[in-house]
Amino acid sequence: MESKKINCVVFDLDGTLFSSHETIYRSTLKTFELLGIKVDIPEKEFYDLIGLHFTDIFDKFGIKDYDFEIFIKHYKKIYFDFIDLSKAYPKMEETLDRLKSRGVKLGLLTTKSQGQAEKILTHFNLIEKFDGVMGRREGIANKPSAEPLLLVLKEMNCESPSSALMVGDSEIDVQCGKAAGAKTAAVTFGYRKREALLKENPDYLIDELPQVLSLLNGFETENTK
Repeated sequence: MESKKINCVVFDLDGTLFSSHETIYRSTLKTFELLGIKVDIPEKEFYDLIGLHFTDIFDKFGIKDYDFEIFIKHYKKIYFDFIDLSKAYPKMEETLDRLKSRGVKLGLLTTKSQGQAEKILTHFNLIEKFDGVMGRREGIANKPSAEPLLLVLKEMNCESPSSALMVGDSEIDVQCGKAAGAKTAAVTFGYRKREALLKENPDYLIDELPQVLSLLNGFETENTK
């Protein structure tokens, strides 16, 4: 396979760097309980939607009678009651360190709010590893729009989207990367089935985080095209 010159790598958070479904699910249920709102959110179905914006997830479950701003205000606080249920995927930190040692710029792009994303990275002592962090910001479109990826690449001083790799576990990560003109790598260990990811036609499909290093080495990896 032809070697791809990639000098910027942007990661999704949930389902890509961390297995965080228990934290998200329990925090969501606890927040609705605190607000006195009865909801029916099947656990397995919820996990399959992680990565989407909360409003889209709640729409799918028919949850309408809530104020999102009030929900998210309480959710952000409750989240850290369950934060230690989130676990890094194998060799996550090692992979980030090895990329940094090669001079690769690292970014994070998540649908979590900007402040929440920064607090989570700080909690796990990862914030200093990233050259740019893009969470949900007012007035900026969410994934799958190219806008947040292009903005974080600019903050990272990335040469161009074509020299960047977007790594994520969901369809919106792949769609976002493609829309921005970046290479895309879909991980199979997150919250989407392999078959669903293949339908998005990512440039690469990887089964473990260290395979990102192989892509940068120009090693032959599975190309889903």
